[in-house]
Amino acid sequence: METRPLGRTALRVAQISFGASSLGHAFRPTDLAESLRSVQVAIDLGMTFIDTSAFYGCGISECVLGFALRDLPRDRYLIGSKLGRYDGAHFDFSARRVAESVDVSLKRLGVDHLDVMFCHDVEFADLDQVITETIPALRRAQAAGKVRFVGISGYPLRIFRQVLDRTALDVILSYNHYTLQNTALAGLVPYLKAKGVGIMNAAPFSARLLTNQPLPAWHKATPEVRARCRQAAEHCTRRGVDIAQLALQFSIANRELDTCVVGSANPERIRQWADWAALPLDTALVAEVQAILAPVRNWSYVEGRPENNDPDAVAVPASASAGSGPHGA
Repeated sequence: METRPLGRTALRVAQISFGASSLGHAFRPTDLAESLRSVQVAIDLGMTFIDTSAFYGCGISECVLGFALRDLPRDRYLIGSKLGRYDGAHFDFSARRVAESVDVSLKRLGVDHLDVMFCHDVEFADLDQVITETIPALRRAQAAGKVRFVGISGYPLRIFRQVLDRTALDVILSYNHYTLQNTALAGLVPYLKAKGVGIMNAAPFSARLLTNQPLPAWHKATPEVRARCRQAAEHCTRRGVDIAQLALQFSIANRELDTCVVGSANPERIRQWADWAALPLDTALVAEVQAILAPVRNWSYVEGRPENNDPDAVAVPASASAGSGPHGA
């Protein structure tokens, strides 16, 4: 599988990285044996960066990964986790919790260091605290050899400028912002490249919105967005292509993005991604799909504190959403 440098870090990552939110039951209850096979298949296929979080399943994802990775040599994979977001709406970006969370993640995962540790969904935080307390605490963990590189993850794009204008980061993780429906992340790439920051793009399927699978109950897409995406999926079906295939191929085709994080606890689905990645992208079909999606192009929703959101983000009525999902998986 094609690999790319992750910003100015010493890491190289495949064009597809394995997202482990599904191992924490983000979309459905999962079978442990199936989850363990999924991790092995992903690594065998070259998806050697694994993305997880203490938030996913309240630690279940990290624990499952600990079992899956325990007999694998440490140089066969890279692993990144996240801290600051925990059960439900519990957020804690204090320096004390940073130190505690790094150690807990290391213990659950059964490793002596993390390749990347992210501050998770910082749009829910006071960014002054993230900049002056959370990131310095992570840098201390880095100096202690527990963390190799430091980053932030989140949904609104403005958070990345707000933080990077005031402090250095090694990596950022953005989700739902480089897909067939929303390509807004591309506009931030020159800024991120100038800062030397690694760019991880997550969720090319936009939490199943760009698939033929049912949406999770917590999905925030409005009726119009859902309808347009269904039309696009049906158009792809008539053309003999699964829209999920087109969505993945489109997201990984942009080499300015260092990797695309995709998650599943289904080994066969993971093998399918590798097959799709090897096929040529149908650019004509991409244009047709994006024409269907044009009325909802770059639509995004409010997430976290209002002051941390992009100016054009839409506040979704409660009736259009049943809560928050895994964020960044």
